[in-house]
Amino acid sequence: MLNITELSAFILVVFGLFLIPGPAVLLMITRSAHEGTKTGIITGLGIATGDFIHVLLAAVGFSAILMTSTAAFNIVKIAGAAYLLYMGIRALLAKASSIKMPDVVQESLLKVYRHGILIEALNPKTALFFLALFPQFVNAESGTIVTQFLILGVIFVVLTVIYTTILPVFTGTIGQLIKRGTGIN
Repeated sequence: MLNITELSAFILVVFGLFLIPGPAVLLMITRSAHEGTKTGIITGLGIATGDFIHVLLAAVGFSAILMTSTAAFNIVKIAGAAYLLYMGIRALLAKASSIKMPDVVQESLLKVYRHGILIEALNPKTALFFLALFPQFVNAESGTIVTQFLILGVIFVVLTVIYTTILPVFTGTIGQLIKRGTGIN
């Protein structure tokens, strides 16, 4: 199993990944600022679930297949881009309640959660991360590779939950302060 040095290095690499915001984090920040902390946290839980899907797929070798097949990689990339485009167009076409700010459509928390899952599950950057970095921390002499992969994956998902809970607390609070300061509801 991992020793404390390897585990520390893995956690540092994960935190480094968190510093590079992708589409999922941007979705979470936007939802937190516009719809509040609770919606941002639910989006974050969806992101963590999407990460867990990647963990499971990577553990059974799907990420390796995905990265060796240009067609499969492009399908996932196009599906992810299409979903983001759909979300963007939908946001742009939302009817405005005033000239100042577009009317934000409140969606059910289940729908918000599903969006978080889809954004992250269709993110090829995450698949690349698991394929490129996880093997660096797996040691064939320390037990089964699948078990080690799953343990690293669970650590990654737990860190994701922590990160995607803390970030919406800040952005949701800032969003509410801005709304109060400008008189926007």
